[in-house]
Amino acid sequence: MKTFRRLCALALTALGASFGAQAQEVTLKVHHFWNPQAMPPTKILQPWCDRLAAESNNRLKCQIFPAMQLGGTPAQLIDQAKDGVVDLVFTLPGYTAGRFPIMEVFELPFMTSSAEAGSKAAWDFYQKYAQKEFAGVKPLMFAVHEQGYVHTRDKQIRTLADFKGLKMRAPTRQTNKLLATLGATPVAMPLPAVAEAVNKGVIDGFVLPWEVIPSVKLHEMVKYHTETPLNKPALYTSVFVIAMNPAKYESLPADLKAVIDRNSGAGFAAIAGKTWDEARAPGRKPAEERGNTFYMLPDAELENWVKASAPLYDEWVAAMEKAGLPGKQMLQDARDLLDKYRK
Repeated sequence: MKTFRRLCALALTALGASFGAQAQEVTLKVHHFWNPQAMPPTKILQPWCDRLAAESNNRLKCQIFPAMQLGGTPAQLIDQAKDGVVDLVFTLPGYTAGRFPIMEVFELPFMTSSAEAGSKAAWDFYQKYAQKEFAGVKPLMFAVHEQGYVHTRDKQIRTLADFKGLKMRAPTRQTNKLLATLGATPVAMPLPAVAEAVNKGVIDGFVLPWEVIPSVKLHEMVKYHTETPLNKPALYTSVFVIAMNPAKYESLPADLKAVIDRNSGAGFAAIAGKTWDEARAPGRKPAEERGNTFYMLPDAELENWVKASAPLYDEWVAAMEKAGLPGKQMLQDARDLLDKYRK
């Protein structure tokens, strides 16, 4: 009888523990560098957090800290997730120059023409080649933004020669290299520093996609915009990641892990990329309404830019092969994935 009671007690304890795990409520601490009104946190991150809450009956929630509110710099966000300072970050791996060179293939010039296709390709490419590169965190999504363009304060860029003598901001190592091949002096800085740098004349302009410009009012600080045709590969794009602390993920009960799993990976990448594509037109509108000057680069001049930046492909391949990786095959795979998802 005593044995029976003891077994019953153990069973009830186990049942209670199981119920407690199932009923566990978790608040994920999320950190990013954008201001709260920017497109990525409002149109990509917040809806994702809302899906987690809905599918977990509000047991899995996000507490979002925008604009580096928890301290540090944008370049430190990856390590904040790795070290468990926060549970999730939304950032650019490229802010830490040279640390994630494999995924930089999508930041090479004139690679992508669609953020949705580029984001799908980036996730597949990560799965095949870059998992070791991100071993310290758990990526939940990779995405690229829509076409990046050239924006200048005092001078319209129409030819390669127009870049000479200009100090231009770029977000990542590959875009800095691109600007150098085009003839500008590249200046690396994260997005939050750009407005002040333009205002004070530290830089003459920058490369950015349209979607981010209104959130930091950069359309009010420049007058000229140089675009490339939408039916051609974009001048550049940047790779973004939402990354989670692995220990935090592993600490979750199975059903909450499942909620995250269902809302991460290829599907989330596609949603993010499509959202970036859709943000182009509304992002451009404030510059139009202000009366800024737009210039569409003709095909012949665009070809000059493509030729000038071509050595960056060979340089990336050589760096991969020096690291013992199949650089040529990796570049071809990236291109094939982009072609696959453009169709």
